[in-house]
Amino acid sequence: MIRIAQLSCGPEYSGIQGELEKAAETVGATLIFPEVDLEDIMDVKKRFGFEVASGDLNLAMARATRIVENPDVADAVFVTTCFRCAEGAIVRSEIRKYIHENSRLPVLSYSFTERTGADTLLTRMEALVTTAKYKGLLSRERQTGLTAGIDSGSTTTKSVVMRDNEIIGTGWVPTHNVIESAEKAYDAALEAAGVKREEIEGLGMTGYGRSLAGKHFNARLIQEEITVNSKGAVFLADAQKGNATVIDIGGMDNKAISVQDGIPGTFTMGGICAGASGRFLELTARRLGVDITELGKLAMKGDHTKVPMNSYCIVFGTQSLVNSLSAGKSREDVAMAACHSVAEQVFDQQLQELDVKEPVIMVGGTALIEGLPRAMEELLGLKIIVPEYAQYIGSVGASLLVSGLVED
Repeated sequence: MIRIAQLSCGPEYSGIQGELEKAAETVGATLIFPEVDLEDIMDVKKRFGFEVASGDLNLAMARATRIVENPDVADAVFVTTCFRCAEGAIVRSEIRKYIHENSRLPVLSYSFTERTGADTLLTRMEALVTTAKYKGLLSRERQTGLTAGIDSGSTTTKSVVMRDNEIIGTGWVPTHNVIESAEKAYDAALEAAGVKREEIEGLGMTGYGRSLAGKHFNARLIQEEITVNSKGAVFLADAQKGNATVIDIGGMDNKAISVQDGIPGTFTMGGICAGASGRFLELTARRLGVDITELGKLAMKGDHTKVPMNSYCIVFGTQSLVNSLSAGKSREDVAMAACHSVAEQVFDQQLQELDVKEPVIMVGGTALIEGLPRAMEELLGLKIIVPEYAQYIGSVGASLLVSGLVED
């Protein structure tokens, strides 16, 4: 049973504590609350350099110090506070940073609302458990043999076939029916690789449809996206040693992951609204009358400062887009403003939860929309790496990891 230390303020008052416990139990973990004494609480200001009014937040910080001093107390750490609490956001960030810098424990930072349910928390909890339980597998740097991976995503399904550390076949189709789309993507990758299904030594599955499709294919590995995508990203960017930051802006949500020696350390997943997702860029492309594959080139010719755009909500963002076009703004400027809108929300809501360290690797299908990596570069003041096969990171990570299971 993996022990996840819960450092929090408010879930018992908001009514979601039961949801936290349900999600942890589903992934084979138990939530624990490290014991502290009065001295630990009194030392919080000295340890962190500030004090807060909330007794629960002080208790969370005291528990963080106890975990750092006694790392055997827990296998992973879950730091969570209320979305609406500014003081909680500051403390959450400081706790996350403190544990990440002073231990090797994986840390998840999350802000909840009263509507947060176990289903929302499940992938996050699963990623914590995987990182804590399979560090040996996640530190794997090479793919061996003949393996395949399928990423059953919310908008697209991707597949790759790999042989001895090289990608030899790929497949990419829109996600409609989970099973049918996975079959088509897998068949396309196999055909491109020139191999038959019975030759594949191991198949790994990830993405939103991983459970359903994984059972259909009897996949050897069925794994959540955080660990798989981060592994695929650092593999493709040749950054499996040392630190890296992975940014994956998906069709429905986003992932920002701090990686050390190929293993996820701190990560965040999801945003407050789809205005920070690839879905907003799809709507932008449709409104501008271009294919999504052409949006990036259009954006690279534009100036986002000429178009005011809401960077929080997909509804108001779309309204800003329509109003700008009605006011005579150029399609190029609007396209770049949309890219900046998405990048700004990811920066504000997720990258603030991480210590962003180079190399910064941007992956997923949206990474191919050139204006988006450019917008992120301008916000971070750092070079963004978009590796070859960036859109296949999930299936690459699954293929890489399953080869470790086959070898064992």
